Amino acid sequence: MKKHFFLLLALGLIVSACNEPAGRGTSALDRLKQERSDNAAIEAKIDELLSAMTLEEKIGQMTQITNAQIVTKSNWGNGSDLSIEMMIDTAKLGVMIRKYHVGSFLNGVAEKPEVWYKFYKDLQEYNLEHSRLKIPVIYGVDQMHGPNYLEGGTIFPHAINTAATYNNKFPADMAHVTAIETADIGHQWIFAPVLDLARTPLWGRYYETLGESQYVASTMGSIFVKTLQGDSAIAPYKIAATAKHFLAYSDPKSGWDRTPVDISEQTLYEMHVPAFKAAIDAGIESVMINSGEINGEPVHASARILTQLLRDELKFRGVAVTDWEDIIRLYRNHRVAANERDATRMAIEAGIDMAMTPYTTDFCEHMVALVKAGKISEERINLSVARILRMKLRIGLFENPLPRNDRFTRIGTAENRALALEAARESIVLMKNDGNALPLSPNKTKNVLVAGSLANLKSPLSGGWTLRWINKDESLYPDYVLTPFAALKKEFPAATLAAGNAEIKSKASRADAIVVVAGEMPYSEGFGSITDINLPPDQLETIETALATGKPVVLVIVAGRPRIITSVYDRCKAVLFAGLPGFEGAQAVADIICGKVNPSAKMSFNYPYAPNRLLPHNHKATEELLAHEIPNPIALKEFGTGLSYTTFEYSDLTLSDSVLTSESDSLMATVTVKNDGTVDGKESVLWFVNDEVASLTRPVKDLKFYEKKLIKAGDSVAYTFSIKASQLAFPDHKNNQRLEDGYFTLLVGPLKTRFKLERP
Repeated sequence: MKKHFFLLLALGLIVSACNEPAGRGTSALDRLKQERSDNAAIEAKIDELLSAMTLEEKIGQMTQITNAQIVTKSNWGNGSDLSIEMMIDTAKLGVMIRKYHVGSFLNGVAEKPEVWYKFYKDLQEYNLEHSRLKIPVIYGVDQMHGPNYLEGGTIFPHAINTAATYNNKFPADMAHVTAIETADIGHQWIFAPVLDLARTPLWGRYYETLGESQYVASTMGSIFVKTLQGDSAIAPYKIAATAKHFLAYSDPKSGWDRTPVDISEQTLYEMHVPAFKAAIDAGIESVMINSGEINGEPVHASARILTQLLRDELKFRGVAVTDWEDIIRLYRNHRVAANERDATRMAIEAGIDMAMTPYTTDFCEHMVALVKAGKISEERINLSVARILRMKLRIGLFENPLPRNDRFTRIGTAENRALALEAARESIVLMKNDGNALPLSPNKTKNVLVAGSLANLKSPLSGGWTLRWINKDESLYPDYVLTPFAALKKEFPAATLAAGNAEIKSKASRADAIVVVAGEMPYSEGFGSITDINLPPDQLETIETALATGKPVVLVIVAGRPRIITSVYDRCKAVLFAGLPGFEGAQAVADIICGKVNPSAKMSFNYPYAPNRLLPHNHKATEELLAHEIPNPIALKEFGTGLSYTTFEYSDLTLSDSVLTSESDSLMATVTVKNDGTVDGKESVLWFVNDEVASLTRPVKDLKFYEKKLIKAGDSVAYTFSIKASQLAFPDHKNNQRLEDGYFTLLVGPLKTRFKLERP
């Protein structure tokens, strides 16, 4: 029987099993005092403005409107002409600023930097001229994988790929490039990073996540936040990042976007809280809220989630912004409110600070009426407005409200694109390579036949949130962006394209190898929700046609999530999961296939073997099949695995001690990794821990640390992991941290060893 030790303040998580959470029942006025920062100048300015603002001006600061409501063309962004200027309709803007005092606008499509500059300059200048207190507006944009709403911007791989690099350089690179390419044009509120976990491939936002590990999401997410918000290269500007979507948005019961989550409190705390806690600890300025519901309660109306958990337990002091129309959805979809006014009251009482309305100013009308009716206090409004003003002041909007146009040469530079290409190269997983089928040497393999419905398209490589919310229009993509076929033809000049299955059959006799590019066309949010994760039948037929030729087949999957390929996997000579590698992705794929680049990515999720076996690496032992004779393994390719063109040998796993004797104790684990192949390669070493016996069921293994290094051919490198006793604790359903004595298994590569926590 294990001893129990409950860590409370030691881990910064504060809920006790028998005590109320700190702050429950705390008044808005008390919270206003508690949340004051140590910056006296900022707090004095907030006090000054709050004392001078009318009720309507305060409510305006809590309102966010889409720019479609203030431009001359109401269908702005729906056409295919990137040169359309966002000319502001001053009559419409006048209503927003002079009558409703709107404090924030959002949204976008890819426009030239000069167009964005003029749009934001006109918007801000009008606001500063016509608003009584000259409070700058703040502009929010979903720059999800680089400046994806900026024509000429540098587009990185999506987050699901970033996680597969296991290289902390790349979230920092992407944040830096996003900052220097967008801050000057007024994009100072970035709606990233996504800190949801990849849990079901049916979900249309799977690719926006940093994979299935809460440790990876916490680590890379906090790096992105610190870099984006602390980048000195964009001075005098600063950027506010946004952690989204708080909380557990990615684990819906149906698998579909904006549908209910039924989840235990223990799972919520262990899996879904850590990445947000890491971002909050990193100083993130804002969070965006889960559009769905948790255990029957819509999150936008949940004081339990938005106040007790977010504010009292996690100590978040920034701005909580709704997602698109989500207050309205409380009555229209969730049906927990009788009308929009009641929904507005519920959301504000729960803890919302800013409403992404986004098409109407009804929110303003409802808020005024609610205050006058005594349903919402002005003190509660002051609390949200103070948070919003504090964010604006901290990023320097008051001192530097206008954009600048003298640094556009930093946009889309060769240097920035090189960073995106490097990220793409390290994000593509070599899942299979029978008989060292890859690389295909251009000196020996002359005739490569390229096939598949995605082989000669640009748009699938970057997926959704690229130039448009959903963009399948090939004409919108820059000329320098290559299709997979175009990139392969650069490396294999004799390469030919098979336009369909008939051409595969007719051209195969002259081919040395066939590369089939399969996967998904772009989608976003609910439009990516699917009912079947099998690769579509027509694409499987194409692969089967290629296999039937008897030629070696290399399968490349370009998709925002895993699609089932089990029926063809064993017969393909090589398989690459390219994910969504961005504008440089086709070149990265070609570089790996021809051998210019040695692949080093590892899966950021368990690639499913079957449609109904969707288990993460940190699943429970009882989730595995008891009838082992059933051919249904956990994964086709497991989380944290990926091949290289060299081989790595793990040896000499040692511990500095075999026993931890206190909750503050630690030990050092060391493993030697040798590159015993003939080419240099990068190897990510992943360290997993299994708690052998516990009072609550534990994962079969859970990632605790990773590190990537370049190892020269023939060389050996030592990797180390400092195991702190606190890392072995886990939360119960009330977030009491349990640190229990007993044995633990440490797993790294093919090796494992045991150590013990045993306190006097």
